[in-house]
Amino acid sequence: MKAGVQSGISNKKALIMRAYLMAIILAAMGVAVVVKLIRVQYIDTYKGKKWLEYARFNNERFDTIPATRGNIFSNDSSLLATSLPYYFIGIDTRTADTDYFEENVGLLARKLADRFKEHPPEYYIRRMRDARNHKAPRYVRLRQSNITHQERNELLDWPFFKRQKGGGGGKFERVYRRYEPFSPMASRAIGSLNPKTGKGLVGVEASFDKELSGKKGLQLVEVVEGGLRIPIGSFDLKPEPGLDVFTTLDMNIQDMAESALRQALATYQADYGCAIVMEVATGEIRAMANLTHQKGTYREVRNYALAGGTDPGSTFKLATLMAVAEETGMDLTKEKVQTGGGRLKYKSVTITDTKRGGHGTITAQEVLEKSSNIGTVLLAHKYFGNHPEKYIQYLDKFHLRQPTGIHMKGELPPYIKDKTSPTWSKVTLGFLSHGYEMKVTPLQILAFYNAVANNGYWVRPMIVKQIRNNHEQVDVIEPYVDHTPIASAATIRKVQDALKGVVAQGTARNIRSTHYPIAGKTGTAQRLVNGQYVRGRYYNSFAGYFPADNPKYSCLVAIDSPRGFSMERLYAGSVAAPVFKEIADRIFAYDVSLHQPQPLPELKQSDAVRVAGLKNDMQSIARTLGLHTVPDELQGWVSGRLDPKQEVTWASSEQLSDQAFPDLKGMALRDALFILENKGYKIRYKGAGKVVAQELRRSGVHKEVLLTLR
Repeated sequence: MKAGVQSGISNKKALIMRAYLMAIILAAMGVAVVVKLIRVQYIDTYKGKKWLEYARFNNERFDTIPATRGNIFSNDSSLLATSLPYYFIGIDTRTADTDYFEENVGLLARKLADRFKEHPPEYYIRRMRDARNHKAPRYVRLRQSNITHQERNELLDWPFFKRQKGGGGGKFERVYRRYEPFSPMASRAIGSLNPKTGKGLVGVEASFDKELSGKKGLQLVEVVEGGLRIPIGSFDLKPEPGLDVFTTLDMNIQDMAESALRQALATYQADYGCAIVMEVATGEIRAMANLTHQKGTYREVRNYALAGGTDPGSTFKLATLMAVAEETGMDLTKEKVQTGGGRLKYKSVTITDTKRGGHGTITAQEVLEKSSNIGTVLLAHKYFGNHPEKYIQYLDKFHLRQPTGIHMKGELPPYIKDKTSPTWSKVTLGFLSHGYEMKVTPLQILAFYNAVANNGYWVRPMIVKQIRNNHEQVDVIEPYVDHTPIASAATIRKVQDALKGVVAQGTARNIRSTHYPIAGKTGTAQRLVNGQYVRGRYYNSFAGYFPADNPKYSCLVAIDSPRGFSMERLYAGSVAAPVFKEIADRIFAYDVSLHQPQPLPELKQSDAVRVAGLKNDMQSIARTLGLHTVPDELQGWVSGRLDPKQEVTWASSEQLSDQAFPDLKGMALRDALFILENKGYKIRYKGAGKVVAQELRRSGVHKEVLLTLR
């Protein structure tokens, strides 16, 4: 037993001794490291200099190189935003040898003075000599503003910038600037960059900043006096360009929306306005215009479509009528509402209608068509007065109390009171029913109307559809359609009829069209100023869709605080609805898919129609008109003859290139000009359409052809 105890004590002592030994070794190593650091910084030398001096004065280091930002495109691949290279020009005055510098410094100075006309040659000579003689930093920026890539290429032939024995020193500091070909159109939707960081601030630029930014590179640079960084050699890590973003915007429709909105804003001297156009089936936004009055003009300053939360007013009555119809299953054309003489004492407040003397007894559908505040409040009170939470549940079902979730930063969540809200009162239900005591954005209202147009299926608005790397598809944002309808099919049909009635015989009958039907609702809300609703200060809007019988587009126009006309002329039917109509008319004319195909006229045997042109063009015409297509064996120039039975016979017209004066009847002016001008003819024409006659004339030494078009 005693031997075992002694053995344990010996082992313990051995372990303690080993621990002490390890501690001593580690301490010695630590002291050695500290001593080495001191020697390296203050004692050891390399090529006559201490290492601390090398660390302090070494002017070569790695620097991050920003990547080229990706492009933004429209729905038809038109360029909306791109990064163009610009350059600051400078010279390292101590690179060239003495002979080259002395021979060329004057020539470079004269070229700078002649090209940019900012300073005389003596100014440049003095600056470059001072830098070379150590009286100033060695690097001289020759111009404070930058030059284009084309100007840079011109400078490559200048002294110090071209490769030449004994020369060198000319430098280009590349920077990128964002260029928007359509600016200022849709500038708030497309977005902008922070000038300091180069990151997206708003719009698509901010929402897809990660994809557009790319990946930074790494390069060895020389930091010269003044802190300027000059690249040395090639990239150590090449930057990866950003991806390209393809939006859903159609710049033709954007132009239609902006021009119509701008004209109305100027006419009514309004504070701001917005217009949104969206495709019903997909939610793809074709136009998003936001204009604010600023310094006597209207500019894109804020995205009201996403962030302009306010009381929508009467456009919200659709939600109330739909909730009532869904709750009761009533026939809106038979349910009677006693609106009286235009004034209603509703608990502690008075509700009024805009029509003097009131509307009397009207149907529930007419409540919407005539935009009766009293009728809407009475319907909401009758069916939801005892259970307002059920009304709120319907608003949830209609997607009116949630953001749309559009893939763009800045959407303001809607605020619609419920019974848990601290400001809920006994009159809140009545005010909610006709669009007050809430904050909802134009896009959220439009998404609701779009769901009605889409037979009850709610579609998320979208403004970006694809991310690409050159031609390679990286990501696709598919349309999102909620498969649960916001209301029954019967209810949707009822409110669709009511919205058509608003335009046919209601508050928007002034925008009826003889070419296509429109459905929608006017909205006029008094503005809240210092906590009080003010009569005469209105937020006007019109939300709807077209063509009403087979909707393709939904649209909302909002105009805030119109001025300068009588009170009645400031309502939405007179202000916002005509803007909607102008936008819709122009889209209807622009989008040929909205037009019904017209039957071809009956022809007599002598009236056969002739067409001619390049095969691809004629093939497109034949497909569009439902005619026989051009046979595969025919190539190049072809002609076709349409007989009275609407059958077309195609033939080759290759002889057009060979004949001195070819027969061009049936050909478009563009093709006729191409053929005749290549043969040396001088062309005159009259009329419009296709060539029906041609006449060869003489005009001095020139051959002249008169083409008659019809």
